[in-house]
Amino acid sequence: MTAISERRQLAYIAAQASDARVNVELETEGMTLNMGPQHPATHGTLRIVAKLDGEQVIAADPIMGYMHRGYEKLTEVRTYPQVTTLVNRIDWLGSFANEVPFILAAERLMEVEAPPRAQWIRTALFELSRIANISLFLGDMALQLGALTPAFYAFRDREFVLNQIESATGGRFHPNFDRIGGLKDDLPKGWIAETKTAMVKLRDFCDMLETLVTGNEIFEARTRGIGVIPAEVGLSYGLSGANIRASGVDWDLRRDQPVGLAWNEIDWKVWTHPDGDSFARFWVRLQEVRESTKMVDQLLDGLPSGPIMAKVPRIIKVPAGEAWVSTENPLGEMGYYVVSQGDLVPFRVKIRSASFNNVSIVPWVLKGVYVPDIVTILASLYFILGDIDR
Repeated sequence: MTAISERRQLAYIAAQASDARVNVELETEGMTLNMGPQHPATHGTLRIVAKLDGEQVIAADPIMGYMHRGYEKLTEVRTYPQVTTLVNRIDWLGSFANEVPFILAAERLMEVEAPPRAQWIRTALFELSRIANISLFLGDMALQLGALTPAFYAFRDREFVLNQIESATGGRFHPNFDRIGGLKDDLPKGWIAETKTAMVKLRDFCDMLETLVTGNEIFEARTRGIGVIPAEVGLSYGLSGANIRASGVDWDLRRDQPVGLAWNEIDWKVWTHPDGDSFARFWVRLQEVRESTKMVDQLLDGLPSGPIMAKVPRIIKVPAGEAWVSTENPLGEMGYYVVSQGDLVPFRVKIRSASFNNVSIVPWVLKGVYVPDIVTILASLYFILGDIDR
């Protein structure tokens, strides 16, 4: 190397070092990233405004309200039987389950109890709604990480459950099957055997998904230790359902508050996970689908005989009073606070949906994570925007 070229190289190195020192001293402004308002991971129309420092989230705000449909106000101009056509559209993936707590609240005000057979059928359809709802989540969660195959299997096998819901209720997504005092119809011939066959297929789906997803190195790396929610934080935000059970909290309204349904008549297990991360939330829901298939089998094996409707007036006029009933819906605790003034329509209805709390924790759980993890965490929290903008 000549003396001139050596001096040039040393000068270049010195200049680079000088630039590096300047760059370290400079403060750069953060960036605001808008995700949405139509992001595929959010099951509806949600906007996340994330403030970034490089690739790291320093603040994130969920913006709701794009799907507000005014369910609570609309109930004031609908008769009690008509309200079920509204509320089963709140969480459209588990629609039958939405009807149940409202009907139970009306029955409590009327001091009416559905016959045992109706209660058992309600419980079975409730669990079928849970399976249909969460099986789609299981495939979609993998999809958000780039795994397309599990989503195809989820849509395929979910159809087996929807077929049974449709054949019993007449409605595939929005059954409108519950009635104050019981159910619209009894089960059709051959339905029990077909449903038990479908439950075998759903258990096979869970086994296959566990092989495809939970042992996958990429899935594990992207979910374990990501989006950790300690139990005390989750409880302070009002999380319920699988989201709080994935943080180690052993709480399930089906066991702890079995109002008007047959959950306490069968044997089943509440699944929890101690880690509280995105993987734990996926794993708990996977186990719950398996458990629900076993619960449906028990309910159909022990289904009592008898009527499906109690004696109620032809025109429903609910006595004046107030009632609160909540149940363990697929997304978590869902409750209705119904106020009656003795009319054909409710005076007021307040809906406590699980998704609102599931989204409320988003600013806390997204703080400090990296941009690629935003979608993973949102998917693991699992919320339906119609369940929020009600």
